[in-house]
Amino acid sequence: MAFLAVAAIAAGCAPPGDAGSQAGLPTRGRQPLEAPPPAGTADGGTAGAATREPHARDLHVKEPQSMGPHTRDPHAKGPHAEGPHAKDAPPEKFRSAQAARAARVAAARRWRLAEVPLTPPPPPARKPAITTRAGFEVAGHEELGLPPVFTTVPTKQRVVFLTIDDGAEKDPAFLRMMSDLQVPYTAFLSDYLIKEDYGYFERMQANGVVLNNHTLHHPYLPALSYLRQKHEICGMQQVIEERYGKRPLLFRPPFGNYDRNTLRAAKRCGIRYVPLWNEEVFVDRWDYREWDRRIRPGDIVLSHFRGREDWKGTMPDMIRRFLNKVTAEGYAVARLEDYL
Repeated sequence: MAFLAVAAIAAGCAPPGDAGSQAGLPTRGRQPLEAPPPAGTADGGTAGAATREPHARDLHVKEPQSMGPHTRDPHAKGPHAEGPHAKDAPPEKFRSAQAARAARVAAARRWRLAEVPLTPPPPPARKPAITTRAGFEVAGHEELGLPPVFTTVPTKQRVVFLTIDDGAEKDPAFLRMMSDLQVPYTAFLSDYLIKEDYGYFERMQANGVVLNNHTLHHPYLPALSYLRQKHEICGMQQVIEERYGKRPLLFRPPFGNYDRNTLRAAKRCGIRYVPLWNEEVFVDRWDYREWDRRIRPGDIVLSHFRGREDWKGTMPDMIRRFLNKVTAEGYAVARLEDYL
C-alpha cells in the first residue's frame, strides 16, 4: 500500500519536457497577432469603424504556419486548453483570421502600398435612405418617382466607394491586384468598349464585382431624344443581362450629364439608382467636386479603365494612388451595392 502511494505521487509530478508542462509556452511558428485598434468614426465613436491593419513599413507579420489539431495556445491556462480563448471560440476561427490578416499584409507589400488597406465595417443592416442631391433634381423628379441622383451615400462610417467607368483598358494586373487586396469596387460599362473582350469582365464579376450600366455607346445623352436615350440605356441593360446573367439596378450617365428624359428612360429600363461621384482619381492626381477638396464619409470616387495610352501610368498605379490616400486619411473602401 505504502509503495503504491509513493508511486502515485511520483506519477503526478510530470518531468520537464512533458506535454502538460508546455501549455503556457509559444508553439514554433505561431506568434499570436493582436487585434489592431479601430479607426474612429466621423462622429467620434468607434462603432462600425474601419479596422486598421499593420503599417506597410512595419510589415513584419509572418503568415502563420499550418497547425495541427493538438497545437497548444501560447496563453492557455490548462494542459488541454486550445485556441486563443478555448471557452469562447474554436481555434479554427483564430487561424482563419490570422491567415487572412497575414495575406493582406503580404498583398500590400507585393503591390507596394504605403499601408495595408483598412478593413471596411460590416454593411449596415438598415440601409440609408438615398435621395437626390440638392441641385441635381429634374422637373417632376419626386412626383414621377425618378431614380435618385447622388454623389455621396449618407453614412457616418469612415468608408468611401470606388467606381470605375467604361471598360477601355483590360489590364490583367489590375484584376490580380484587386483580388489580392480584396478591395471592392463597382464597374459601369459601355458595350462598344467591352465587346472586344467580354471574358475580361466575366472574370471581374467572378471576383464579386457588380457590373452596371454606362450605355451602349457613351453618348452625350441630353442631346438625344427620349427614345434614343431609352435605346442606349435599355440596350445596355440587355447586353449585361445576356452576357452576365443579371440586369443592373445602377446606371451612370456618360460624363455625368443627364436630363429629365434620361431619368425617365432609366426608370423605364429598370434602373433604381443613378450614382455620380464626389471625387475622381487619376494616376497622377485627384479632382474634387467640393470647394474644400476633402474626402467625406460615404463619398463615391470615380476612376476609369485606362492605361498608358491615356494616362502617365497603369491601372495598378491609379489604385496605388487611390488606396494610399484613403488609407492615410483613415477610410476603408466598401462595396457601394451593400449600402443601397
